[in-house]
Amino acid sequence: MLGSKCERKRPRDGREMKRRVAMQVFLAKPRRKVAGLWTLVATLILLASAQPTAYGLDFPETTRLSLPEATNIRASVVDLSEGAPLYSQLNFAQSLFASEMALVASVTRQVEMARTPNGARYVARQIMATEYNWGSYQFQCLNRLWTKESNWNYKAHNYKSGAHGIPQALPANKMEIISTDWRKNPVTQMRWGLRYIEIRYENPCKAWAKFKRSKYY
Repeated sequence: MLGSKCERKRPRDGREMKRRVAMQVFLAKPRRKVAGLWTLVATLILLASAQPTAYGLDFPETTRLSLPEATNIRASVVDLSEGAPLYSQLNFAQSLFASEMALVASVTRQVEMARTPNGARYVARQIMATEYNWGSYQFQCLNRLWTKESNWNYKAHNYKSGAHGIPQALPANKMEIISTDWRKNPVTQMRWGLRYIEIRYENPCKAWAKFKRSKYY
């Protein structure tokens, strides 16, 4: 009899355990719901305490990044009308650069032209007219003088004396007073020669006269 009573109590104990587990699960769900509900309420309260601003939500007791007002930003914009002098300076600089480039191109053409005897004569006549105010009569004297000296060949070199170039400068490095490219630049050589003639003889005809007397000038 005792064994049968124990067997009857076991099913009851199992049912009781199931009921307790079910009750605990039932009670746990509302707790979770309540906890979630309180979290939602706290979030809503925080958002309600925040003040809407141009930078977003301003939460109390938080650090806020200060940005400049829109009026200050507009005031910092440069008025392009005040830049007219700057634009004029830029235009002047552009025109100056263009004139310098034109000058460089002109000098380059002169150098290339002067590499031939006839071209060198043409360039020398231009320099004489524009920089020394010497006319065709003085050019005739210069033509005779430099034809005797080098035949207007910028590569002419006297290996005995060291004289070099169209004017046969001696010593040749004297021409560095004009430019260091005197060895290969016929215009540098002629500019030095004309300057030397003006300083030493005043004009080409007097230099030619000296050459006829002494075979040098």
